[in-house]
Amino acid sequence: MHPPSRQDYTSVSLAGPGGGSYNNSKQWRRQSCWRKWKQLSRLQRSLILVILFICGVASYPAVTEHLRGRSGGVADGNSVLRTVVPHMLPEPVRQDQPSPEHTSQRKLSKKRGPPALQNRLQKKGNASDSEDKAAHGRKEQEGVISWRGAVVDTEQATEGHRDNEDHPAANRTGKTSNKSRASCLEAVQETFLHSWKGYKDFAWGHDELRPLSKSYNEWFGLGLTLIDSLDTMWIMGLKKEFEEAKSWVATELTFNKSVDVNLFESTIRILGGLLSTYHLTGDALFLDRAKDIGSRLMPAFNTPSKIPYSDVNIGRGTAHPPRWTSDSTVAEVTSIQLEFRELSRLTQEPRYQAAVAEVMKQVHKLGGKLDGLVPMFINTNNGQFTHQGIYTLGARADSYYEYLLKQWIQGGRTEPQLLEDYLQAIEGVKKNLLHKSSPHGLTFVGEISHGQFSPKMDHLVCFLPGTLALGAHNGLPADHMDLAKELMETCYQMYAQMETGLSPEIVHFNMHQGSTRDIDVKLADRHNLLRPETVESLFYLYRFTGDRKYQDWGCEILQNFNKYTKVSSGGYTSINNVRDPDYPSPRDKMESFFLGETLKYLYLLFSDDPDLVSLDRYVFNTEAHPLPVWPSAV
Repeated sequence: MHPPSRQDYTSVSLAGPGGGSYNNSKQWRRQSCWRKWKQLSRLQRSLILVILFICGVASYPAVTEHLRGRSGGVADGNSVLRTVVPHMLPEPVRQDQPSPEHTSQRKLSKKRGPPALQNRLQKKGNASDSEDKAAHGRKEQEGVISWRGAVVDTEQATEGHRDNEDHPAANRTGKTSNKSRASCLEAVQETFLHSWKGYKDFAWGHDELRPLSKSYNEWFGLGLTLIDSLDTMWIMGLKKEFEEAKSWVATELTFNKSVDVNLFESTIRILGGLLSTYHLTGDALFLDRAKDIGSRLMPAFNTPSKIPYSDVNIGRGTAHPPRWTSDSTVAEVTSIQLEFRELSRLTQEPRYQAAVAEVMKQVHKLGGKLDGLVPMFINTNNGQFTHQGIYTLGARADSYYEYLLKQWIQGGRTEPQLLEDYLQAIEGVKKNLLHKSSPHGLTFVGEISHGQFSPKMDHLVCFLPGTLALGAHNGLPADHMDLAKELMETCYQMYAQMETGLSPEIVHFNMHQGSTRDIDVKLADRHNLLRPETVESLFYLYRFTGDRKYQDWGCEILQNFNKYTKVSSGGYTSINNVRDPDYPSPRDKMESFFLGETLKYLYLLFSDDPDLVSLDRYVFNTEAHPLPVWPSAV
C-alpha cells in the first residue's frame, strides 16, 4: 500500500466548548498575534524569519538532501546522486512508509534495511564491527589511492527501507515503473562501460584489473577479463568495444606459451567464452582460438584414473595435480563437460566429449555419496572420493549439480543417467541440507560434516534457485519451482540485511527459538567479490515467472554495487566488509566474472526480450557463457 500524498489529506472542523467555534477562536488568536508582529521592528522580524527558516531546514533531511543535490546532482524520485555517477539508478521500491521510531533508529545505527527484514542490532552493540575496523584500518595502502578519493562517496546512498515484522515473502510485488526498469537496463550498460574503461586504461590484455592502484594482476597471462567479456559486449550491443577486443584476440592472443593454467577456470572462462562468442557472432576467429586452447588442455586427462589433473602447462603439454595433494575437486572435474562436449560437436573430434563423459560415468558409479550428494574431493590416481563425510552445495561441489541438469538439457534431454543423478541429488538436498531460520523462517541450504549439520551457506549456493527453476521449466517437478522461489528470497535477504546491501561470501543462519536475527556473518566471511550467483538466479526466476519483484531486487543490488564498489577512475573493486558502509575496505581487485557473469545476468534480467539469449535455445555454462542446446531438443 503506497503512502498517501498531500492531496489525500482533508481538513476537519471541530466545535469548541460552550458552542464556540474552534475556527473562530483560532481566528481571534491569529489577529492578536498579527498586532504583536506589526509592533516589532523590521530588524526583529527579519531575525525571527531567518531563525524559523534555519530550524525548518534542519528539521527536514529530505529538504537538505534536495538542496545538496541542486548543486551537483540529479534527482530521481527520493534519491539524489552526484554527477560522478554516469547513470541514475531508480530508488528501490518501498512497500510502506517508515514510522518515526523506525526512522530514528535507522539514523542512529546508520544501517540500510531490507524491504521485509532488517537487522535491528545497533551498531554500538555489534562488537565485531569495531573489530573489523581495527583489523582493516583506515590508512592508505602503499600504492593504493585512498578509498574516498577513488570510489564514489557513500553519501549518494538512498535511504533504506522500513522494518517489517511480517514474513519476508509477504506482500512482495514488483511496482517499479517501466521507465525505471529501462533506466536499470541503461544503468547496467553504463556500469559495464565504466568497468571496461578501467580495464582498457590500466590492464589491457592482462587477466584482471586492480582499479585502486590503476594496475593489473596476472593469473594465467591470457587476457581473462577481455575473453570473459566478449559475449557480454555482444549481448549489450557494445559493438565498438567488441571490435577493439576482437582485434586483440586476432593479433595478440596466443596460447603457445609455457604457463600453468587451471583446467576448470580456463575451460569455463576461455574455452567457454570463445565458443559462446563464436555462436553469437558466427566469426570463425573465435572457433579457431577455441580449438587451440581445447587441444592444449587435453593432457590434463592423462591420469591413471582418467579423472583429470587440476593444472596444465599449455605450452609444454604437461599436467599435474596441486603441489600439496594428488586430489582434484569434484566440482572442477565435473563442470567442464558442457564446453568439451560442444567442442567435439563443432570439430567432429570425439576425443573431447569422450574424455569428459568418462569422468561423469565414474562419478556416477562411485560410492561415498549421501542420497546423491557428493564429497568435495576425488583422487586422480585411484578415482575414488577422498575427505569423505563433508557434503555441501558451496565451494568445491556446487557446479557438479548445476552441470548434471545442464548437460541433460544441452544434449536434448536424452541422457537419463544425468537426469537420474540430478533428481536424486535434489532429493538429497531436501532430506539432509534444507532447514529454516529463526525468527522469520527463511529457507536455506546448510552443510553436513561427519554427520553434524551446520547452518553455513556460501553465496555460491545461490546458483541453486536458478538451476531449480531451469529444471522446472524443462518439465521437472513443480515443487522445484516452489523451492526455487523460497531460496531466492533467502539469497536476496543475504544482501538486504547487510548494512551495505551487498552479500557476504558466507553466512550462518540462526535456528534457535528466540533468535532476534536470521543471519550472522563471521568476521572472516564479510567480503564481497562481486559474485554473480544471486543475480543469475534472479534472471532465471524473472524469465520463468514474470514477477517484477525480481527485477526490482536486481536493480537494488546494482545500485549498491555502484554505491560501495565503484572506483571513480574506472572499474569496480571487491570489498572486505559488507557490514561497514562507512569503510567497506576495498580489496583492489575486479574479478573477470564481474563483467563476464554479474553484469551480463543483470542486463538480461532487466531486458524484457525473451529472445535475447532464449533459454529454450541456449544453456549457460557456469561462467555465464551461452552454448546452444543441441538440435535434437529444438
